Parts: sequence; structure tokens; C-alpha cells
Amino acid sequence: MRLVPSVLDLNWREVEGKVTRFIKDYFEKSETKGIIVSLSGGIDSSVSAALGALAIGGDKVLGLMLPEKETHNVHDIDHSKLVAKKFGFKTKLIDITSTLKAFYKSIPIFDSTDNVCKGNIKARTRMIYVYYYANRLNMLVCGSSDKSETMMGYFTKWGDVAADISPIMDLYKTQVQKLARHIGVPKEIVGKPPSPALWPGQLAEKELGIKYDKLDLVLYGLEHFMKTENIAKQVHMKKELVDKLKQRWLYTEHKRRMLLTPKLEYRTIGMDFRLVRNPQ
Repeated sequence: MRLVPSVLDLNWREVEGKVTRFIKDYFEKSETKGIIVSLSGGIDSSVSAALGALAIGGDKVLGLMLPEKETHNVHDIDHSKLVAKKFGFKTKLIDITSTLKAFYKSIPIFDSTDNVCKGNIKARTRMIYVYYYANRLNMLVCGSSDKSETMMGYFTKWGDVAADISPIMDLYKTQVQKLARHIGVPKEIVGKPPSPALWPGQLAEKELGIKYDKLDLVLYGLEHFMKTENIAKQVHMKKELVDKLKQRWLYTEHKRRMLLTPKLEYRTIGMDFRLVRNPQ
């Protein structure tokens, strides 16, 4: 197998069709009124919301914009509105600053200098808002995690990854970018540097220590059981860095699993106890 950029190329018309059919099918079986997306102005949430609108109609899609004072960026709001206008779905803007301050004040050991712990509170607070709206309006939560960040564990457990469906989770970041261009997501969004926006100046590629075009090839190699020395040679990287990425992938497996429990009875939830909706 040759690890070149073209190995990640797909038939984007087919991908669009598969994903929109997946969303439409799940939505219709759920008997809900629509889907809701936490809309950040970034490429992943924009693509997820756009695909939702293409699948079931923009009138059934709500994008929740949840800015807060510390990381507020007017361009993110503008980009969210831009993609909403392009694909015809609804938006709602809610400033969550006061809620975050209340959380910070109520936690006895809260440390404002710990960006990771503080950022996780932000991600989980956004999740609370999104799920409240979903519960109240009888809607599905549509996630926007991509494969690159999911494999790297680059998300908040029970935070931004929390969703009922995740339509782009099997697409690497660079593939999401190509799909975005195919369906017509505005170029301002496709070209902006990815960021979880959990603290000022946060950039995904800087934290991961590698550009997505390289990372995706490494992850593709790992997905296909290639040895790290072979991957390193093909993508022109040091083997130590590829090993480090592999270790991070393996170490963060706990973030991708369902709740773990010992098997004690005949059928165990999360293992071999699965139900089919409305069995005949």
C-alpha cells in the first residue's frame, strides 16, 4: 500500500448520498422532529449541519451557536450564519458565559490556569445546552466529530463527542474538507485553521504536533495494520513520531468505548445485549 494523498480520495457524490441516506433513515425511524447541531463556525459542524439539511430539509435542522466571552470570535458567528443561509437551516445564538462562571465558582478546587480541565467544562456545558434543546424540542443530536480527531482522542469525553448520530466520524479531516468543497460549504470555512475554541489561540494542528495532511496518512496506515517503520518511511517522518501517534491512538481507546462492565449475566449491556427497534 502506498501512502499518498490520493489514497484518501473517495467518490464524493457517493459519500454525500450514503451520509444523507444514513441521516434521513435514522431520523425517520426515530420519530423525532429534526436534528440539532452544536454549530461552531468550523468545518466539521458546518459539514454535519449542511448534510443534515440536505438529508431532511433545513426547516428540520437547528444549529445552536454557543459562544462564551473568553474565546468569542465574531468570525465564527459570521461563518455559522453563512453556512446556515447557504443550506437553509435555522440557528439560535446563546451566550453561555454566565453558566460557565457559575460552574467555575461552584467547584471548590477550580483552577483557572488549567486550560484542559477548564476547556472540558466548556465542552460539556455546550453538550448540556444541546441536549436540553434536543429533549425539549424532540430532536436528535447530530455530532460533528471526524475520524482524525476521534482516533487521536482529541475531544472531550461526554462533551463535544456526545451525540445520537455522528455522520462524518468515518471521514478523516482532509476528507471532510474535500466533502465540504463538494457540497458547497463556503470557502471561508473550508480554509480556516481547525480549533476546538476552548481557550484563546488554541489551534488543533499545533496541539497535535502535525499537519492534518500528514496525520491522516499516518492514521490510514495504522487503520490498515501497517508497521510504523513502513508508515514513517512512506510519509517521510521520523519513526519516533509515528510511534508516538500510535501510542496516543491506543492510549485514548477508553474515550471511544461504551461504559465498561464485567459480564455477570446471560446478556450484558454494551457487549451482547442489543435490541432491534420494534421487533416483529
